[in-house]
Amino acid sequence: MNCMEWVNWKNKENRMPRNETYDPSSPPAQLPRKFTHWTPASRGILVLVVLVVLVPLWFWFFCRIEPGPGEIAVLIHKTGQDLPSGAIMATEPDQKGIRLEVLPEGRYFRNPYSWGWEIKPITDIPAGKVCVQTRLYGQDLPPGKIIAEEGNKGIMADVLRPGKYRINPYAYQVRLFDAINIRAGSVGVVDSQIGLDALNDSLPTEQRNQFLVAKGMKGVLPEVLDPGTYYLNPYLYTVAEVNLQSQRFELSGEDAIMFLTMDGFTVNVEGTIEFALNRDKAALLTHRVGDMDDIVRKVIMPRARGFSRLEGSKNPAINYIGGETRQKFQDSLEVHLREKCKEWGVAIKSVLIRNIIVPEEIASIIREREVAVQNAKKFEQQIAQARSKAELTRQETLAEQNREKVTAETARIRAVIAASQEQEVRTIAAKKDFEVAKLDNDAAAFQAAAILLKAGAERDVIRLNNKAQADVFAAQAKAFGTGLNYARYIFYQRVGPHIKHVVSSDESGGWGALFQPLLPAAREGGAK
Repeated sequence: MNCMEWVNWKNKENRMPRNETYDPSSPPAQLPRKFTHWTPASRGILVLVVLVVLVPLWFWFFCRIEPGPGEIAVLIHKTGQDLPSGAIMATEPDQKGIRLEVLPEGRYFRNPYSWGWEIKPITDIPAGKVCVQTRLYGQDLPPGKIIAEEGNKGIMADVLRPGKYRINPYAYQVRLFDAINIRAGSVGVVDSQIGLDALNDSLPTEQRNQFLVAKGMKGVLPEVLDPGTYYLNPYLYTVAEVNLQSQRFELSGEDAIMFLTMDGFTVNVEGTIEFALNRDKAALLTHRVGDMDDIVRKVIMPRARGFSRLEGSKNPAINYIGGETRQKFQDSLEVHLREKCKEWGVAIKSVLIRNIIVPEEIASIIREREVAVQNAKKFEQQIAQARSKAELTRQETLAEQNREKVTAETARIRAVIAASQEQEVRTIAAKKDFEVAKLDNDAAAFQAAAILLKAGAERDVIRLNNKAQADVFAAQAKAFGTGLNYARYIFYQRVGPHIKHVVSSDESGGWGALFQPLLPAAREGGAK
């Protein structure tokens, strides 16, 4: 039981029974005996207790509105004027009913006699989603309208992006849709669901019956959406994703190109066509032609087949077996498709012819001839390879000879240079030795001369010394009368101080005879 239902129940309990009437003359009801003996002070204290304790409790439990996190409170005004017929929301302050405004999370106090409330969760829009609101109150939409304007009920044009919103669930109905995600390499073609009709006669002539419409009109818009995420109202716009990346279409099987040649043979062409859509004409192309398969079937293939039939009939079947005609046919087809598809907004990237299938009766003959030609070319290549190999061997031999010749010449030059350098070194060394020997010879000559001079000088000095000594000896001997006397003097002078004893004998031929001439008696006739 919510607060509003509890208040209604209490009011019903407090009402007087329908079969009883109030009589003012009747005596008041008697209070219980225990209350008749209370003094005024006791009654005042009781009233004070009621005011201090019970009133806050009553406010806290019966008047408190406390939405938690992620919740809102929807207020219901229970008193006031009744709502107009068909209205569901109380938009004026003095009206009773559900209020448009809601209370966010927090704590509020309202009189439960005048107000009721309900706790509702907030509207949480997850990532990648878009929310469309439907207004549940207001005037009905005019005929032909699908989007509610201000004051009307219905689908609202503005959308809500991912996030949390406090939306009154009694005033608005919400519905979630996927956001529009345009992938890389693609664009989005926008189709407007509202606006002026392109078939309306009131429009100018240049705006009628057009594939693309101007802004504010109903139909496909010329502007496309680039890759990204868009939050559009799906009741206002629908978006078709168109791939702008290169596409390949295989010309094989039932899709192979078939034409008749000049000589009446049927030729099948297999290959690959690579193409892409032009961004500026993507909206017109997809709306005027259709999807990618329609573009191939309605734009590219009719022009490829028409060109192939015209060009194929200009040559006989045998010409399509060789490579030159095939390459020319491929280049011409690519140029033709680029020119013709460009005005539709289709860019031809390349045309590759992998195989041109001709009738077997022609292909076998041409195949055998081609095999023979290829064998001849192979033999010619083998001969050319043998010649090239022989020439290479000869060149290698010459290169080896030249290399050995260069090596020998280099060794000879190095030996000559080394001999010349050795001869030069030895010549310089010989000249040096010669100069040194010459200097040594001169020095020896000078040294010999010096020695001779020195020897002569020393000879003269010795001679002069000897002469001087001889003159001295002669003078001394002259002074002593004879030389023997001088010799005896010298002998006595030098030996005499050292003679302690003389041992001799009487023999005339003994050892003492050595000194006999020096004895004084020698002059007087000998010794005894």
